[in-house]
Amino acid sequence: MTGEQWEKLLAVIKGEVLDPLPVGFIIDSPWLPGWAGMSIMDYFSSEQMWFEANLKAVRQFPDVMFLPGFWAEFGMCTEPSAFGSKCRWAENDLPFAEKVFTEIQQVHSLSKPNPKTDGLLPFVLNRLKHFQSQMEGEGHYIKFAVSRGPLNIATFLADTTEFLIAFRSNPDEAKKLLETVTDFIIDWLKVQAETFTSTDGILILDDIVGFLGEDDFRQFALPYLSRIFDSLDVAVKFFHNDAGGLVCAPYLPQIGVNMYNFSSEHTLVEMKKLTDNSVVLVGNIPPRDVLAAGTPEQVQSAVKAALDLVSDKSRIIISAGGGMSSGVSTENIEAVLSAVK
Repeated sequence: MTGEQWEKLLAVIKGEVLDPLPVGFIIDSPWLPGWAGMSIMDYFSSEQMWFEANLKAVRQFPDVMFLPGFWAEFGMCTEPSAFGSKCRWAENDLPFAEKVFTEIQQVHSLSKPNPKTDGLLPFVLNRLKHFQSQMEGEGHYIKFAVSRGPLNIATFLADTTEFLIAFRSNPDEAKKLLETVTDFIIDWLKVQAETFTSTDGILILDDIVGFLGEDDFRQFALPYLSRIFDSLDVAVKFFHNDAGGLVCAPYLPQIGVNMYNFSSEHTLVEMKKLTDNSVVLVGNIPPRDVLAAGTPEQVQSAVKAALDLVSDKSRIIISAGGGMSSGVSTENIEAVLSAVK
């Protein structure tokens, strides 16, 4: 992000209403390689092509806040790889991290990885180091430490169904896994912040939170997310969950979250009420059915429909209700900007 964009972001968090309202998108491997005209494999395996794809986006859309900005990730393999997960790669499909447990009881033999040395994490850090000066030459700075969340990582290690069943069958083992993963995430965030001193934000992505009822959320998500968001003294604490977001929304201020990217199934009005208008809402245009599959006119109508329902325009960043879907066109991004203006 540029310094000007960061100052606007801080102003929005404070409750200032900007004119026009800010537009921001979470962009990574599902969208960026295809839009930039390269394969997913090239995007992941070539540092130069990764940089050029991100650079093309920020130059093409200078009025968009791309979040977290120049995201050096390897899809869902990023964090699980540090625990020894086998990563499967395809030319034009997203990579997949295979589970490391055959049964949840094996968690007792799991050791916490070292983010400086294990899996793909050193490659993430080096990619950013290699291009930091070029990013800053373009006016962009590394502002976020980023990680998938504790439930998201745990479901890759233990399998989603088996892990959620363990909430009932083996709750102690489920909590043991979450504790180890949470300790690892905190280490990983701190390594990023120590490596890049411009860091002043956290971004945690965890869709599995949306699969939980309130009792399970309070027991298996709330304490771990609270520890993570309390681990760094930063200005921006950004949470992404584009599965069902109603269960966690009332707890976001307690957790320390001040920005939330949520499912397009929920309205801005609904989320403002649930968060007591204390959290910046990042949404709420349907990413697949409108941004990717719709016409520019349909995109503009969706932006208008979302905003017409909201009388208080504070703490809103117009975005997709989730990450940017593959296939979103330049014309549809420009339609969002046009509708907001």
